[in-house]
Amino acid sequence: MNFKSSDILSIDHYERYDITTIFSLASLMEAYAQRKKKSRALEGALLGNLFFEPSTRTRVSFETAFYRLGGAVFNISDEMATSMVKGESLEDTARILGGYADVLVIRHPKEGSIKQCADASNSPVINAGEGSREHPTQALLDLYTIMKECGRNLDQIDGLSIAIVGDLKHGRTVHSLTKLLSLFKNIHFILISPDPLVMPQEIVQQLLSRGHTVEECNDLARGIGKADVIYMTRIQQERFSNPEDAERYRGCYCLNKGLYEKQVGSKSVPIMHPLPRDSRPGALEIDQDLDDHPNLAIFRQANNGVPVRMALFALVLDVADLFSGG
Repeated sequence: MNFKSSDILSIDHYERYDITTIFSLASLMEAYAQRKKKSRALEGALLGNLFFEPSTRTRVSFETAFYRLGGAVFNISDEMATSMVKGESLEDTARILGGYADVLVIRHPKEGSIKQCADASNSPVINAGEGSREHPTQALLDLYTIMKECGRNLDQIDGLSIAIVGDLKHGRTVHSLTKLLSLFKNIHFILISPDPLVMPQEIVQQLLSRGHTVEECNDLARGIGKADVIYMTRIQQERFSNPEDAERYRGCYCLNKGLYEKQVGSKSVPIMHPLPRDSRPGALEIDQDLDDHPNLAIFRQANNGVPVRMALFALVLDVADLFSGG
């Protein structure tokens, strides 16, 4: 695709060669993300960070990525501090702010809202998480992490076996990741969840139609023993209409050191999580006894968000050629 001035709204818009383009540039961006090199490629450019849901990693990593490229950022993280409390529509807000900024990054709880913003804005819009539907940049950094942690290049992602665990009904990160992995060949998806929180069937059918295998179960111990990658998620309490229903499933899956070593054995299987992990009593998806385990990739995974998002900014704002020499 032509990335210049394009919106980043859904994994559905990408092909494998697009992922190669993004990751090749992200690998060059790592030195800049770590301040081993410095760039002023986006000097004078302005990012509008609009987060209408709570966020730590996603918001700050987008902000960091833009600063690392020499740009400036303004943040809006409270709808009550905007003119929407006076009746202004989300579309008008996006139209106005898109006139101020060179690119908008938006997170919103309502499905379809970010597409509405993109249609209204004169500047490109990047989806930073929309309801329970999608989180495309998280999927990109997740795949980038899988590639690095497993010591594979993109061509070697074919044939991967991945266990995806938790709230698969409401988890936008896993919806986007499964769509992204479906671009490859012969992926074995082990979908582990309580029966009421299974992966939406339209996504499962998409995986099957593309020649992948899907195994659905609710047994964590059995499922992870077959995986090359374990991807844990939390119960998405904020997506439930009744908070008491969410409480019923909190803590239903907990990966600890004993279970991991018993089921995985001597294999080097990365443990991933989009974060935040729910560290409240009775809710821990990944026990803290794994914090020092070399295969726990969750913090490296979070760090990978900066070079991947730097690459996206460079492509969308048409400065990628400045990094072609590394």
